[in-house]
Amino acid sequence: MNTVQIKRIYEPKDESDGFRILVDRLWPRGLKREEAKVDEWLKGVAPSTDLRKWFDHDPEKWEEFRQDYTFELRHCMSAVHDLVDKVKKHKKVTLLYAAQDEKYNHVVVLEKFINNLLQ
Repeated sequence: MNTVQIKRIYEPKDESDGFRILVDRLWPRGLKREEAKVDEWLKGVAPSTDLRKWFDHDPEKWEEFRQDYTFELRHCMSAVHDLVDKVKKHKKVTLLYAAQDEKYNHVVVLEKFINNLLQ
């Protein structure tokens, strides 16, 4: 079975990461590409710029953000299927993100969305 996990891109690469995919629309601040050790960068599955800016990692907006982002994912299925194909191709995939907040960020929603598609 293929597994999907999430991790901040600023954490060191680990052998257990498997295939590493950055799923942010913007490149992480202060991080050189060589240091990131990213196997793939899929911007298309990240929230739209407008949604990302509106949310601004505000826990009070979390439920509405989660619903709006899920709606966006359902309407960009080409990018989602590209990610699902990568997950199916690799035994272990780590979705990388730059946000400081580990609980209220888009990758939490994306991981659940992808895992539901894989079932």
